[in-house]
Amino acid sequence: MRAIVVGAGIGGLAATLSLRRAGWDVTLVEQAARFTEVGAGIQLAPNATRVLRRLDVLGAVAAPAARPSHLSFRTWSDGSEICRYATGRDAEDEFGAPYLLLHRADLHQALVAAVPPESVRLNTTVVDITQDDDSACVTTAAGERLGADLVVAADGIRSAARQWLFGKDEAVFSGTAAYRALLPAAEVADLGLPPLAVWLGPDRHFVHYWVRRGELLNVVAVFATHAAAQESWTAQAEPGEPSREFAGWDSRVLSILERAGQVLRYGIYTRTPLTRWNVGRVTLLGDSAHAMAPFQAQGAAQALLDAAALGDALADTTPAEVPSALDRYAARRLPTATTTQAGSTRAGRDFHLPDGPEAEARSARMAAHAAENRFMPQAAAWRADGWDDEPDS
Repeated sequence: MRAIVVGAGIGGLAATLSLRRAGWDVTLVEQAARFTEVGAGIQLAPNATRVLRRLDVLGAVAAPAARPSHLSFRTWSDGSEICRYATGRDAEDEFGAPYLLLHRADLHQALVAAVPPESVRLNTTVVDITQDDDSACVTTAAGERLGADLVVAADGIRSAARQWLFGKDEAVFSGTAAYRALLPAAEVADLGLPPLAVWLGPDRHFVHYWVRRGELLNVVAVFATHAAAQESWTAQAEPGEPSREFAGWDSRVLSILERAGQVLRYGIYTRTPLTRWNVGRVTLLGDSAHAMAPFQAQGAAQALLDAAALGDALADTTPAEVPSALDRYAARRLPTATTTQAGSTRAGRDFHLPDGPEAEARSARMAAHAAENRFMPQAAAWRADGWDDEPDS
């Protein structure tokens, strides 16, 4: 059984490992000429790290990660704590896998290292995908035609494959953008920061947490904007722009922004939920299927869960059974991914309520929930969404 996976991001790499684990011969094609360190911090809840353990990469991923003891929600103006939830040993004992904070590049590199180099074709751009009853084929910009029993399109939020399968469908600007920065721990040692915190304020929220074993502070400062912002991991903010955008916030927030060196600015985009992900022998996976706002830190996790479900569905299949196996994969994953998309959008609205009765009621609800529950509300999905170390029977 032969598969072609298009796109060597987190989802594509995990899909390659999951399919290989299921006995498939996989070719992973990627348009970039080489793998580089891009992105910044990423959070992996237990539903994601359980999949990484299953793919035999959890040890490599966890080695450079930070393990926060708790998540703290705070008020924008004075930093007073609204509530906190356990994310450390208690969460690992409860959900069977750790909650990790790490640099995206560390996760990506661990996945790359687990894929045999001979299975990867860099500098290969796919310009078309076709199929018939018996096989699927990708055509590259160089004119090659690569055939397989299955094609997995993990080609990201700007997925060309999604348009080839389902027609013109552009990414949707969320009405929010974010500043990203990484600061050496020594630069903020005097601020007494919690290990993982989300500060809530009118039309904005501010997230910070440690990565690289606590050596770096990852910062994400999200703000509402009517002007569509560039979706880029390299576009830089103007000097002083982040501090002006968060003027009036707690002094610790402003100190972080003022001490940050290079600050990147990127627009947050999503994709409209689909009613199906697959056609025949071709399927979407990860952001190409369900790109979502990052406000519940589940984008990478959902791609990893897709990969696990794909491997389960395609284990022990014959070529003729591939289309029906992809139906099972989508049936298992599409409802949860769509629900998570909607939950992430709602979380953003909830985080950005203006000062007044609505924000006060939200904070009171959060405090009441935390008083009776050790884990955040979405933690129920960490178990229901998750995979054991072996496929479901």
